[in-house]
Amino acid sequence: MAVTYDWTIPTCEHDIATGGINVVHWRCTGVDGDHSASSYGTVGLTPDPSSPDFTPYADVTEAQAQGWVWDSVSQADTESALAANIENQKNPTEASGNPWAA
Repeated sequence: MAVTYDWTIPTCEHDIATGGINVVHWRCTGVDGDHSASSYGTVGLTPDPSSPDFTPYADVTEAQAQGWVWDSVSQADTESALAANIENQKNPTEASGNPWAA
């Protein structure tokens, strides 16, 4: 099977007075059959309400927030790391335990 990825924006933090989003929380989850891995992070923003590109909190779409994340976080590197984690789950190279407890 191939790994499928799901990028989500669980929440955004914003300045109430200006409506500018200053932190975007993101999560990427990779799934391959019974195996999964996830990465979570935040991206800090410095919104400028006087900018012609400014979008107030109420008008921001999930796609726009995801774009801000991808401006700072490598989608390819994140997904590659999750795929490596899943591959290691499927084909582990290390184990732990006590031999006398078997």
